Amino acid sequence: MDAEELLIGQRLRDARVSRGLTLRAVAQRAGVTESFLSQVERDVASPSIATLRRIAVALGLTIGAILDETSPHGALVRAADRRVVNYPGLGARDEFLTDGADARLQVIVSAIEPGGGTGTEAYTHESDEECLVVLEGRLELWVGETHYELEQGDAIRYPSRVAHRNTNPGPGPAKVLFVLTPPSF
Repeated sequence: MDAEELLIGQRLRDARVSRGLTLRAVAQRAGVTESFLSQVERDVASPSIATLRRIAVALGLTIGAILDETSPHGALVRAADRRVVNYPGLGARDEFLTDGADARLQVIVSAIEPGGGTGTEAYTHESDEECLVVLEGRLELWVGETHYELEQGDAIRYPSRVAHRNTNPGPGPAKVLFVLTPPSF
């Protein structure tokens, strides 16, 4: 794919350094080790979504602020220009089908390998609600204490501020469409 791959490590490091914070200070605030944070900053380790959110909060940012880039093309996002984020440690890859800081809607298609997902720790984020549609494969989703087993074609809507997480139980890869409002990634 010709899409530009976004590496978050350098952005996290730049944000930390520009705020005059040490690895130790951010790691303590985020509840991770200095070593792990250093690996994330060098794009050697991939944090779970919940951990990435804690690191962002420790830096006074949102996940969206870390991932966002100024878009030169407004509402149109061509396939070759999509922002792509790989989460190697999570077996997942996100392609952002929409962009723009002033948007009221965010659409992401995720490719999730068997056993991959958002990580074992549930997380919340600043969107009000989200909808997901399983385009291919299967997905297990936990929203609060409720567990869902979703198949190809299934769709679900839930509040983003309720702790949630997902995993692909396999046996094959899953492709999932996420729609969030307002954008928070």
